Amino acid sequence: MQCCTNKDLPKLSAEHVKEEIQHTNQSNWRKANVIPIFKKDKQEDPGLASLTSAPGKVIEQIILENISRNVKDKKDIRSSQHGFTKGKSCLTNLRTFYDERLAW
Repeated sequence: MQCCTNKDLPKLSAEHVKEEIQHTNQSNWRKANVIPIFKKDKQEDPGLASLTSAPGKVIEQIILENISRNVKDKKDIRSSQHGFTKGKSCLTNLRTFYDERLAW
């Protein structure tokens, strides 16, 4: 199977994405085929895998990147909101809280 690289993929303009969103049945974005994945040891208890649509994944990623950029640029979310900031987790927020409390 051949793999494609980023240079092989066309750049999507904002106009193209907007047009694609308007002409796509948005209710289909979240529909997925769920298939059982059987493990070697446990045939009676399969894990489930979701095969989501490729256009839905692409649009979801574009929306996520736009929201993340807006949050970062406009500082809509405070830096203390670790769970909403890329690269930070709720655990680091909790650790910072305890460090501040123990420093008293």
